[in-house]
This record gives sequence, C-alpha cells and structure tokens, in this order.
Amino acid sequence: MSVETTEALPFDRIGGRAAIRRVVNRFYDLMDSDPAYQALRDLHAPDLGPMRLSLTDFLMGWLGGPRDWFEARPGVCMMKAHNGVVVTADTARQWRDAMARAFADTGVDPGLAGEINQVFGRMTEALRRD
Repeated sequence: MSVETTEALPFDRIGGRAAIRRVVNRFYDLMDSDPAYQALRDLHAPDLGPMRLSLTDFLMGWLGGPRDWFEARPGVCMMKAHNGVVVTADTARQWRDAMARAFADTGVDPGLAGEINQVFGRMTEALRRD
C-alpha cells in the first residue's frame, strides 16, 4: 500500500493570484517611489501598468498556478524576455532587494519568501550583462 502526499504548490502557499498581485504592486510601487531603486526604474517604461500585469501573470505560472503568461508566449523564457536590457550588478541587486521588501511588506511567509528569493538571486545573476 502506498501513501501519496501532496505538498502545496508555491502558488497556493503564497495565497494565489490576489497575494501575487499585492506583491507585484508593492514591488513596482517601491521601484517607482524609492530612490534606492532609481537605476532599476530607469530600465522600465514610464507606464508600469503593463509590467505589473505581465509580472503577476509570469509569477502565477512560475509558482505553479495558471500558466497564461507562458501559453501566450510559447518558447519565451526570462533570458529572451529581457533580451536587449542591460542588467548590471547594481540593477540585479536592486531588483532582488525590492522584491524581498515587497514580500515582507505584503506578509508573505518568510520561509517561502526566502526560498523564492534564493531562486530570484540565481535568475538575476544569470540576466546580468556587465
């Protein structure tokens, strides 16, 4: 007799779409208002609305929820999505710091946030072009 255990997906553990939307909105609010993230802000268009939607949808699928972002962009990965963007050590650090603050400010479980941020650290380093 085998017993199957099912561990909750990060999407469920974080609180689903609404929680991810809160994290993303806080992330972009920080980037838009805190001078510590100015170099990161300068890499983005004046209107952050489309990015808020895109990052929310990306994170939902990446964390195990609905995969709408991936289905709308077959074959696109983070490297391809950031093609042409010059990510430096400084902007990579700013991205990680702003996201860590967004997780903390929106009440994401610190253990889960830490796990996700470890992966974000590897992702941002892979995107660097300096």
